[in-house]
Amino acid sequence: MEFISLKGLPKDVKLAILRELGYDSDGTFILDKVGKKVVDPYIEEPVRIDNMLILPGSEVFLDNNPLSVASYFEDRGEII
Repeated sequence: MEFISLKGLPKDVKLAILRELGYDSDGTFILDKVGKKVVDPYIEEPVRIDNMLILPGSEVFLDNNPLSVASYFEDRGEII
């Protein structure tokens, strides 16, 4: 499995990815299918489009920070 960083992508490309997955954005935060802000389950903060992390094989959106990433892998195991 190949990992691709979203960090360097333009905002419009990130928005296109979100929309393809059935999500949206208010320009700052990721919005779910009913228009509510998507919240990182580990830090309990809304996920910003400029710092989003989508893990392969999932539609789990995390804030790209060490705590959220480590917690995700602790809960679900490493993706190889």
